[in-house]
Amino acid sequence: MTLRLADFAEVQAGHPFRGSVPEDSEGNAFALQMRDVSPEAGISWDGLIRTSLDGHKQPTWLQAGDVVFVARGMRNYALCLEDIPFPTVCSQYFFLLRVNSTGLLPEFLAWQINRAPAQRYLAKNAEGTAQLSIRRGVLEALPIVAPPLEQQRHIVALAKDASRERQVLESLISNREKQLDAIAFELQAAHPHNW
Repeated sequence: MTLRLADFAEVQAGHPFRGSVPEDSEGNAFALQMRDVSPEAGISWDGLIRTSLDGHKQPTWLQAGDVVFVARGMRNYALCLEDIPFPTVCSQYFFLLRVNSTGLLPEFLAWQINRAPAQRYLAKNAEGTAQLSIRRGVLEALPIVAPPLEQQRHIVALAKDASRERQVLESLISNREKQLDAIAFELQAAHPHNW
């Protein structure tokens, strides 16, 4: 039997802002938007806009263990939230996935969504011409594998190690580029008539 994402998690649409998120320095909430997330760096919490949410409908506040899924654009990926520093909702360009099964870790769900088999499924089922998007039904039907929890924990730990290694390598590459630029500037200063 093939299990689907909907068998493990509730899928909710992001907060229905009309157009862009209105900024309010005295507001009662913060809004997570596309510009605040990246698959490599995660969430830039200090860049979130403060806004006001009216009392017509109780907002769905983000909480630790939630998975936010970027549903629009060229890259559809998931991030598992650990600490939420202030009352926050995600904008309408996300789906909020809340795991409701004891057999699946939220971190493992996010990892699985971001790997090649799920990414192929999402790319094949994306819709739109000017801007691609993933419909809720497509996401809910995403095939999901749930190995034993110990194996899930092991895979999540490996993924975190790989992420740290990537950051270290990128830092080394950046430092080497700066070193080479400094050498180039020194050469230019030593031979100004050649420039």
